[in-house]
Amino acid sequence: MTDGDAAAGGGGAARLVLGPLLRYVSETAATIWVETDRACQAEILGHRARTFEVSGHHYALVVIDGLRPGAEYEYQVALDGVVRWPEPDSEFPPSVLRTTDPGRPLRLSYGSCRIAELPAPPRRRSASRARRDGEDHGPDAMVAYALDLRAMPHERWPDLMLLIGDQVYADEVGPATRRFIEQRRDPSRPPGYEIADFAEYCFLYREAWSEPSVRWLLSVVPTAMIFDDHDVHDDWNISASWRRDFQAKPWWQARIRGAYGSYWIYQHLGNLSPGELAKDELWQRVQQPGDAAGVLADFAARADQRAEGIRWSFRRAFGGVRVVVIDSRAGRVLGNGQRLMVSQAEWRWITESAAGDWDHVVLATSLPLLLPYGIHALEAWNEAVCGGAWGQRPARAGERLRRAVDLEHWAAFGASFRQFERLLTELATGARGRPAASVTVVSGDIHHSYLATVGFPPGTNPRSAVYQAVCSPIHNVLPESFRRAQQLTASRAGELGGGTLARLAGVRRPRIRWRITRGPWFLNMLSSLEFEGRRARIRFARTVSDEAGAPHLQSVCEADLS
Repeated sequence: MTDGDAAAGGGGAARLVLGPLLRYVSETAATIWVETDRACQAEILGHRARTFEVSGHHYALVVIDGLRPGAEYEYQVALDGVVRWPEPDSEFPPSVLRTTDPGRPLRLSYGSCRIAELPAPPRRRSASRARRDGEDHGPDAMVAYALDLRAMPHERWPDLMLLIGDQVYADEVGPATRRFIEQRRDPSRPPGYEIADFAEYCFLYREAWSEPSVRWLLSVVPTAMIFDDHDVHDDWNISASWRRDFQAKPWWQARIRGAYGSYWIYQHLGNLSPGELAKDELWQRVQQPGDAAGVLADFAARADQRAEGIRWSFRRAFGGVRVVVIDSRAGRVLGNGQRLMVSQAEWRWITESAAGDWDHVVLATSLPLLLPYGIHALEAWNEAVCGGAWGQRPARAGERLRRAVDLEHWAAFGASFRQFERLLTELATGARGRPAASVTVVSGDIHHSYLATVGFPPGTNPRSAVYQAVCSPIHNVLPESFRRAQQLTASRAGELGGGTLARLAGVRRPRIRWRITRGPWFLNMLSSLEFEGRRARIRFARTVSDEAGAPHLQSVCEADLS
């Protein structure tokens, strides 16, 4: 399908281009998102919404209220009165909307880093190596999850799926998007086979979410999403010099406007509750008659300049469980002597959101807080060197190293890491409300998964169990060279070497201590958390294929967290 086909649609009644995506769901309300091929009215469960238009693309977010807690509603999607979902002859059951119920266990699934179709391997990589990488990583965990849920009782389905980064890869597109790019422009000129603008982002999301099993999964499981670097570009906002270099590229402004605009439509809009939507000025403006492309482009430019009042982080409450999703990518403070993962104002909002009398607190950040010690020390050392601890010439070399091997996690933002240390300590000791039974930091990004337990200095007297649980990728590969490097830096020798470098650069040791107790696993995976009262459990599941070649999820680890 070309961009013109999707936008204009041809004759006849309106059709779905993408969706439905079940997004925000509470005890009594829900939102469902759709993309259509023309302006129309979408209707779901008797609730209607007119589409809004951006650059010839049409979208609707249907807000459904007056629902019963703990109830299940089978639904259809009608466009201008014609039912367009479910699709005829689908192999999947009808889509259902399940409202939350404080009386039943809360199930939360999460993962990150998904390429819908793996690009062709680089020529320098042998065909045998490429086959081995693909076999090692197995099939798409989202597809496997959909096939498993199809046969699973609805009461065991997740109440929320957190997609915490790299939902799309703007700098590593799949075959369909490459063909679409070739139809629009000359890929021999920058940015080549990377996404150039809003229209190409729209197609990229279509490639990511159109596979039938994934499409059905997203229609029945509520989702919340936050971006990471590949949603925009590898190393996005890794440093002030990176921003200067990329802002000088002639194609970058169209890219970043398309990135923010499409992210707001395809990902962020569904994170908002009906109450938040009612107060959102941008949401009110894009629903006005006419094409909202200019409105969204102005907003995207302001977002790239970190204008006051724009926040991508969000929070949810499910009974006694607090979920805070942290933007650790777009809101970074870089330059003028500062280097922060989030601004001071944003951090105050995060700490206030996590505080309170919760049974469990989940802090989601696309980038892991707690890496193996050797890697943590290496990133902290690199930040100090880039900041001039060893002089200007080593600082320039440190910047090249930073970008070459992605030294950009919380450890590489030392001031923000220390803030996170204090927050975990305060939550565990009861300084910010009744201590929760568990505090879990969930993350992705690094293409391997593990569970780490957190300890505190003597005299701290923690009353909460604290963990870091990383799950990545959903569908991607980690090259063998990177895997070997990770294993080396995570070893005892790597810990000693990294620690020595960090001390020589004047970096202090972390106050908290942590230990990886399960994993690491270098596999396509999804994880799930289950909360019931003060009890918490985690499950890591990898993809496997049955005798017929169909993918499924297989548990590799289950552990109590409380």
